[in-house]
This record gives sequence, C-alpha cells and structure tokens, in this order.
Amino acid sequence: MKANKIAIIGGTGKSGQYLVQNLLEKGYSLKLLLRNPENFTLQHPSIEIVQGDARDEKAIHQLIEGSNVVMSALGQPKGEKSIFSDATKNIVNAMSDYSIKRYIVTTGLSVNTAYDHKNERVKMATDWMYEHYPETTADKQKEYELLLKSNLNWTLVRLPLILLTEKNYPTQTSLTDCKGEGISAADLAEFLASQIEDSEYIRKSPFLYNLKD
Repeated sequence: MKANKIAIIGGTGKSGQYLVQNLLEKGYSLKLLLRNPENFTLQHPSIEIVQGDARDEKAIHQLIEGSNVVMSALGQPKGEKSIFSDATKNIVNAMSDYSIKRYIVTTGLSVNTAYDHKNERVKMATDWMYEHYPETTADKQKEYELLLKSNLNWTLVRLPLILLTEKNYPTQTSLTDCKGEGISAADLAEFLASQIEDSEYIRKSPFLYNLKD
C-alpha cells in the first residue's frame, strides 16, 4: 500500500526539519508530534499537528492513528533522562494497535549489531560515547533490542556526524561499518524518504554516510 500520511517524531529537530521539507516536496501528508506547537512556524496545508511528548502514550497513539508510516529523528532533550527506549515502547505498542508496520528511525554509530565489523575509528567513537554519555548510549542500544523483538518492519539508520547543509554528496550504506565521518542533512532526508517504499533494509540497521574526496 502506498503511503499517503506519515507520522513524524522529532520533525522540528535539526535533521528533522530537512526530513519534513523533503517529504512535503514529495507530496506526502504529515502528522507531527510537537512539544511546543506555538514555536512551530511552518504553515502548510499538508501538516497536521499533535501536541505531546514521545513519552506520552496517548499522544503517540493520537499521532499514529490514521498514518501509514511512522518516522523518527528524535533527539535527546537536554536535562532529561534518556528518551529513546521509552519512546520506542510507545511507538511499537501504538503501531501494533493500529496494525501499522513500517517504521523508519535514526540513531548513532554507537549501536552495535551482530553483523558489525566496525573500524578502529568507529570503535573508538563508540567507546567514547559509552564513557561520556553512558545512559543515552546504553538506551539507544536498548532501542535496537526492542525493535528486534517487535513485529514491525523497521529500519534503524545509524549515522555519523550530521552536517546541516542542503548540499548533496555521494552516499554509501553498509550493514557492517561506517566508512565516512559525516552525512549531509539533505542526503539523510532523501535516504529516509526513499525507505518508505524500499524494502531492502527492513529489520536491518544500515550505516549511512557521505563519501568525500
């Protein structure tokens, strides 16, 4: 079934804004979960706003109802306990309740899978994250484990540093290693949008990165 309404969590974040713009340009209708709708200035007839927080089970149900696909570019709110596994539980439950299968979500390089052969730079970056941000880093790993146990057709996209630019560069994906140091926010948005109809990475966790000279 072709998607026509997409529920988005984290659509006002730095990379999420690029995703929202990309999807609007492609003609999708969007439902956005916003903590503070009064701060959201983008006016568009294809946007429906749901006020709430990703930890709020009722708000997530309201967001997902009537959607075909769910996408998340959720970031960690400053000064709060890690949000990722709490949000994932709510999303998995709501999607199951409404029989929605396709879930596309972003995360960091620190998430490990059984298929990985991370290079030394990525291993060091993973270790650094566990040392300096142990709670959120462990919680992102828990998010992956929750998705593995779910019956969703999820894709968890693992990312290096997101570069907030409209520029496009050659991109590459890998299920085992991240060979690039950054990803353009425009390239990320385009890849996430492509996954709506693409089944190549269903229930998989590809790294996505730019290849630069």
